[in-house]
Amino acid sequence: MTLPATTLQIHSLVSRQGELTLSLAEVPLAPPGADEVVVRVEAAPMNPSDLGLLFGAADLGTVVASGTASRPVVVAKVPQAALKSMAARLDQPMPVGNEGAGTVVAAGSSPATQALLGRTVAVLGGAMYTQYRTIAAAQCLPLPEGTTAAEGASAFVNPLTALGMVETMRREGHKALVHTAAASNLGQMLNRICIADGVGLVNIVRRQEQAELLRGLGAVHVCDASAPDFMATLVEALVATGATLAFDAIGGGKLAGQILTAMEVALNRTATEYSRYGSTTHKQVYIYGGLDRGPTEFARNFGMTWGMGGWLLFPFLQKIGPEGQARLRARVAAELKTTFASRYTSEVSMAEALTPERIAVYSRHATGEKYLLNPAR
Repeated sequence: MTLPATTLQIHSLVSRQGELTLSLAEVPLAPPGADEVVVRVEAAPMNPSDLGLLFGAADLGTVVASGTASRPVVVAKVPQAALKSMAARLDQPMPVGNEGAGTVVAAGSSPATQALLGRTVAVLGGAMYTQYRTIAAAQCLPLPEGTTAAEGASAFVNPLTALGMVETMRREGHKALVHTAAASNLGQMLNRICIADGVGLVNIVRRQEQAELLRGLGAVHVCDASAPDFMATLVEALVATGATLAFDAIGGGKLAGQILTAMEVALNRTATEYSRYGSTTHKQVYIYGGLDRGPTEFARNFGMTWGMGGWLLFPFLQKIGPEGQARLRARVAAELKTTFASRYTSEVSMAEALTPERIAVYSRHATGEKYLLNPAR
């Protein structure tokens, strides 16, 4: 096919004056180099990590729409107090979208890229909320025959994050996991991995219906943080699994500290002697999300052998190197329609995604309301 000279792309700009602007920008489409391909993007998930870049710290209650139906513009206010944390991106239009999938419509001269021509591939490369994307062939995952772009759109971020959690558990010497916001798309994947691999998993949710959803999917240990007996239930689950590692998507509030406290109580159940410094088994909570943007609060009642830190997918992938990455990617490709299947509430075009009505829904990070962007619509 003849490549277009330009491609439409969703841009997010935060100004120094405290204003977020979302728009469709027309940008040049680079022809592929020898080891590059051009992908016509047909599906891109709207993950929480994407929404963090898309909206920044804007107050979405102030959204005002303008422009036209085909070229919408959305503006919202950003609190002045939040601008300091975004200093590096101020007044710069940022392309959005970590991952996606589509058809390779042009390829460079190398045999590896030529072999991808016409194939449906998943892509991890950023700037995926766009009609066409020129990218290195090495950043593409050829999808199995019969796999649609929608089925392959979420082949990277959530699957590799879930696998990365289990891999981190093994590398750091733990034997079981705790996961919060566990009814999410990612949480359901992690549950399926742990069932398949025989790994103990404690799922923490925030509502009873989420607990019922996970139990229906085979989860054994599910704790509802809104229930009055949450801490007692959590301790029992930790005793049963021996989990001393947690991944927390919430971030703010007291939950991370409560998990460490419950781990300490569970460990002391089997302690043979008293230590005023607490258990000697290391307890670790990794915060990997920010569903609650408030401060992380905890009371230090869990001894001295503990850690709380951050965990992100891309630094983890760098740590395990190309061989480790290839192993995880191979499993994702093999189990794309089972373990790593994603489900979406709605599919929208780029123009539809920039309407106040749609933003009000998909910005909530609500379980069961994940959107799929189709730039080809």
